[in-house]
Amino acid sequence: MQPVDDTIAQIVAQIMAESQIAARKTAEREEASASGLVPVGVSNRHIHLSRPDMDALFGPGSELTRKKAMKQPGQYAAEETVTLRGPKGELRKVRVLGPLRKQTQIEISVADGFVLGVKPPLRMSGKLAGSPGVEIIGPAGTVKKEDGVIAAQRHIHMLPETAAKLGLVNGQEVDVEVQGPRGGVMCHVAVRAAENSALEMHIDIEEANALGLKNDDLVRILKA
Repeated sequence: MQPVDDTIAQIVAQIMAESQIAARKTAEREEASASGLVPVGVSNRHIHLSRPDMDALFGPGSELTRKKAMKQPGQYAAEETVTLRGPKGELRKVRVLGPLRKQTQIEISVADGFVLGVKPPLRMSGKLAGSPGVEIIGPAGTVKKEDGVIAAQRHIHMLPETAAKLGLVNGQEVDVEVQGPRGGVMCHVAVRAAENSALEMHIDIEEANALGLKNDDLVRILKA
């Protein structure tokens, strides 16, 4: 068995290395933002869990196991996965993202909705009222949600000072231009300006495939 001190040292070293990489990428993104360029982050289906639902699915007092840091500071993909069950079918190995939240939120694509038999509304994160629910299955139990399933509206994370430099404000919608053989213009891209943010546009996998985009590709903000 590996000594506890060695394990802790490895975890600390990993977190420090990830922090340094994140800081460097943030600086690169902020430099790119001066000309309105924004790197892309492609989101596949995933789930954010509340503390009560975490307990029900993985056991009382259970904690998420950090797998990989996300680009937004403090957020990470966990080792844990769940199964989503809807009226028509299931989606297995749906990744849990950390840290835990006040409300459980399930983010899927329109095509995923066809598999489950639900119609996810296009919403910003946290806007869950009136959304459909599904059954969530974990290794220790199941949870039936009355709401919480959405298709995330495309949006751009940025610092307030970056937004100010670009003449933008939090909550504003912009158009974004995509170059390349499948390029085009995306409308109604919401600006999310907040402290402790990294410059990045979040789109789902269907949008990425339609426009030929992948993680870290650069797109350009056209106008307010």
